[in-house]
Amino acid sequence: MNRLTIKYISFFTLTLSVLLSCKITKTYNHPEVGTTGLYRDGQGSDTTTIASLPWQSLFADTALRSLIQEGLNNNLDLKTAVQRILESQATLQQSKAAFYPSLSGNVNVTRSKQSSAGLNYPAGTIVNTLTTNYQAGLTTSWEADVWGKLSSTKRAALAGYLQTDAAKRAVQTQLIADIANNYFTLLALDKQMEITRETLKNRIKDVETMKELKAGAVVTGAAVVQSEANRYAAEVSIPDLKRSIRETENALDVLLARAPGPISRASLADEKISSELQAGIPTQLLNNRPDVQQSEYAFRAAFENTNVARSYFYPSFTITASSGLSTLQLKDFFVNSIFYNIAAGLTQPIFNQGLNKARLRTAQAQQQEALNSFQKTLLVAGQEVSNALYAHQTALEKQDARSKQIIALQKSVDYTQELLRYSSATNYTDVLTSEQNLLSAQLSGVSDRLQELQAVVNLYRALGGGWR
Repeated sequence: MNRLTIKYISFFTLTLSVLLSCKITKTYNHPEVGTTGLYRDGQGSDTTTIASLPWQSLFADTALRSLIQEGLNNNLDLKTAVQRILESQATLQQSKAAFYPSLSGNVNVTRSKQSSAGLNYPAGTIVNTLTTNYQAGLTTSWEADVWGKLSSTKRAALAGYLQTDAAKRAVQTQLIADIANNYFTLLALDKQMEITRETLKNRIKDVETMKELKAGAVVTGAAVVQSEANRYAAEVSIPDLKRSIRETENALDVLLARAPGPISRASLADEKISSELQAGIPTQLLNNRPDVQQSEYAFRAAFENTNVARSYFYPSFTITASSGLSTLQLKDFFVNSIFYNIAAGLTQPIFNQGLNKARLRTAQAQQQEALNSFQKTLLVAGQEVSNALYAHQTALEKQDARSKQIIALQKSVDYTQELLRYSSATNYTDVLTSEQNLLSAQLSGVSDRLQELQAVVNLYRALGGGWR
């Protein structure tokens, strides 16, 4: 190695060292977001939360557990989320590879014929204008990460990978909640169907009773017709319940990635789910809710992309080299045919029509958008927790009053039927009103129980449970 070569290497080494000491990228820090008051009335200091429970511990129903496990194994949205993770993993690996030099090989044969007149040699000079060149070589290129562009690109790719992983966990928590909510809806519809069919049986008996009372001149023909209409009013609601049951089963089948068919299930009366709902503290949402984490990773990726955009204002340092064998005679391919060259240089953008400025402004705007989205996701998370807690509280309050209402309405039906049979102090309109109110209260009681169960499921999802 001659002195000139040593001087060149020393110069570029010194230049690179100076450049590497200049840091123009910023270090990522978690954004400052407020979590105080996110749970409204449900905020406390106890960090115990049902989000830390595995879903198998939350649901005691073995049929529901089986459906959830089937959904986790087969759901197509979840499988798609896994494929997105693989895509982002490949992108991350690609960003890591950018730190290493590229290497390519080539082998070629070039046969060329030149014009004798175009060579401008003196007259009488004999020149071989037909040549064949045989060449094989390797070419490599390496860009130094002087301003942190490659490092920021890698960190952005890592954030993207973590974002897709969080998105997959968000799909999983939503899937568990959707399966459980549809399952409980199915049980509620079964119970409402049971109540409606039992009511229909009673109203068919009422029609026969009214006919007997009419024969005894206790009631008129109007009461008989009203009892028949009352019977059909109950009967006509059964097809709608059947349709709702079928549609809910089909919705569950889609979540399970299976063809439409019946769903094996228990009964609403057998459902047991914890009423001790610990919500923890709002800051736990940052670690428990996958969609909140996903949103923060999106902000982190945007932050690193801004670093990348900033690095384009500064020169890039690149080293390229090539080496191989080249000869005009194939028999001399390995004899004195070695060639090589190496080049190192800085490329500084001078005028690019404002492209770098536009790139930076775009990246900064996207970073702010990502921050706004992250803050909104956190607010929505707090809203969902608050709504679920309050829905559970009001469901329990309604059930207590509803049970008393149903008892009173049952007595009202019994009393008016007895009065109609043995006294003229009432008429069938009173009986009709009492029966309709009783059926409505019984169906609403089922809805109250469904609200309680779904509030627990929704709170579990809102707190970020289900992915552990």
